[in-house]
Amino acid sequence: MEQVKLAGKVRKETGKAEVKRQRLQGIIPAIVYRKGEKSMSLFLDSKAMDKALHTSAGENVIINLKIEGDEKKKDRTCIIKEIQHNPLRGSVIHVDFNEISLTETIKVNVPLATKGEPVGVKQDGGVLEHLLWEIQVECLPTEIPQKLEVDVANLKIGGALFIKDIVAPKGVKILNDPEVRIIAIEKPVEIKPEEITPETAPTEPEVLKQKKPEEIAAEDAAKAAEKAKEKKE
Repeated sequence: MEQVKLAGKVRKETGKAEVKRQRLQGIIPAIVYRKGEKSMSLFLDSKAMDKALHTSAGENVIINLKIEGDEKKKDRTCIIKEIQHNPLRGSVIHVDFNEISLTETIKVNVPLATKGEPVGVKQDGGVLEHLLWEIQVECLPTEIPQKLEVDVANLKIGGALFIKDIVAPKGVKILNDPEVRIIAIEKPVEIKPEEITPETAPTEPEVLKQKKPEEIAAEDAAKAAEKAKEKKE
């Protein structure tokens, strides 16, 4: 896992007015948390922070913080806990860090990616549903994978992949429920011309949202119950 150096300065001033003044100069506030210790407030250069985020590791990058005015007088190894963005510009306006040890495991979310083109899409016109976009894992900070990948090439219409189908790298433990679906190939819904109404007519592109694991599990349970009912009848 990639590591980058980042300089900061202990923030002694408090109040919104001071933070606003610093932001106008390209400086953003941040906080460093460590279990069992008091948090530390600091200021960071916004351009340096943006640069740190633009590595192959993304927001899972390991940050070596050198903080001016820090009593420890040594670099703090951190990962990003949370980032706040300006809702209009998208720029970073605040960062929360967690100080970590490189020899202790941590829990992080990593992106889920697909490999290949499903046969159910390519040959049969099905639709690929990407149900989960991030997977929670536990591992050493130096072993955080950039992404977890699944091969979808053999999936046909009605087929699906589950958490248990993901092959994690050595030293990486997947924490999600193994029975949760992550990818599914569905048959496209056909609407006959005479059935088109103002309600069914396409207007704007639908925004794809990640479903929660519990929502996916509920859908699977409903489908299983329906199939069981059909067999009984």
